[in-house]
Amino acid sequence: MSNEVKQVNKVTDVIEVLRAGADFYEESIDKATHQSVKQVFARMMFEKKAAIEALQPFAIAEKGEKEKGESITVNVRNMYTKLVGALSFDKEHTYVSQLEEVEDKTLEVIDEALEEKQPDTCTLALREIRGTMQACHDEMKALQEITA
Repeated sequence: MSNEVKQVNKVTDVIEVLRAGADFYEESIDKATHQSVKQVFARMMFEKKAAIEALQPFAIAEKGEKEKGESITVNVRNMYTKLVGALSFDKEHTYVSQLEEVEDKTLEVIDEALEEKQPDTCTLALREIRGTMQACHDEMKALQEITA
């Protein structure tokens, strides 16, 4: 009898947050005024899209199909940012600050998925993606401090 865990859990939650985050970054690129910030946003968007693709096989194992949804929490933050950004003098800092919060949420959902019993290949993928997302978080945190 094999002790291998066959059930994938909470990977679709991770994908939803990653997709909403990628979309938020994509929209924010146009709002940024400095080219260096635009480049950071573009790189963050790319990392999230790459993570989504890496996790899709596990989403199929979890739910029987690719995950196409987005996190409501991240979408609400995006709408809030648009409203505050419209009223704010320093729109770029507003976007950077809110995107750093999205990075916090991303790490939180990855950690929740890692707490579940997963197939080894899924755990490995989640750990690798978590490392990448931690680097994204740290970069956004540093950018937030610079733009403050």
